[in-house]
Amino acid sequence: MTKEELIQKIKNGFILENQEDMNDEYREALKQTLKIVADTELLSVPPLLTVYDDIPSLNLKITALAVMQDEIGHAHIAWRLLKDLGEDIESLMFKREPHEWKNPYAFDFKLDNWIEFGVFNAFFDRAGYTLLGDAFRHTSYGPWKRALVKVDKEELFHLRNGEVIMRNAMKQPETAKLVQEAVDWMFLMALEFFGVADHLKKRSAQLEYSLKGSTNDELRQIWLSTAVPFCEKIGVKVPAHYDEETGKYVLDVPFPCKFDPEKKKWLFDQPDTWENVVKRFKARGPQNKEFVERVQKGYYELEQARKEVV
Repeated sequence: MTKEELIQKIKNGFILENQEDMNDEYREALKQTLKIVADTELLSVPPLLTVYDDIPSLNLKITALAVMQDEIGHAHIAWRLLKDLGEDIESLMFKREPHEWKNPYAFDFKLDNWIEFGVFNAFFDRAGYTLLGDAFRHTSYGPWKRALVKVDKEELFHLRNGEVIMRNAMKQPETAKLVQEAVDWMFLMALEFFGVADHLKKRSAQLEYSLKGSTNDELRQIWLSTAVPFCEKIGVKVPAHYDEETGKYVLDVPFPCKFDPEKKKWLFDQPDTWENVVKRFKARGPQNKEFVERVQKGYYELEQARKEVV
């Protein structure tokens, strides 16, 4: 089957169910999508764990654990689908170097306090809900579409949990200050989730084969359309506003721009290029090695224990 024939079948509503339905380009685009999802879901947990002990009540701890358990489950779903596509999951999970993982740059940072756990949920899980909700509505791969029914519902729970934490924190000056500080570095981080600007992308196999339905810039607008009104409603300042003339959300700061990873601060007086942003992504953030080693640690400890027994 030629590429054109497969694309036409998909446009006619064809849902692919196995590898026999695919061509090589479709299979590779699907694998790339699932690897990014798996890495992102699994490596969302280590930064959340950095503030677990600071969470102030048993009920909030139980909710936090539920969120992290969900994320591990989402990663498992993506790994399982990759295994069906012939990938060596053990190598992907335990034998890759930290810099080879494809999780968002924002997940390479420790959180400073438990309020950031809430903003993390409200912003980054919102980005996940935006991306995966689009995939659920448009994907042409049947097993992924069915799996996303569960994943989407849980991502929505996560972002609502984040909104509750932020809303309650805004009632007290000391915690409202922490919310604003978290938003100041996480807002643009969340926008970076969606990738480079549309005019820099020559083509997208994901769009051609309907593995997703919206472009990067369109997904950014969807995220802004819910995140900005929520923040404005609870009194949090964000560097974006709705422009009545264009009917779109507009950023009030340069985007992309330079970021100071040590201070977790955007340098708005230093606009940047997407080319440099991609270089920053590939160089990884300060806790990349620590977090990847944490998720791989048990595998190597078990291997060592097996050798000692023999």
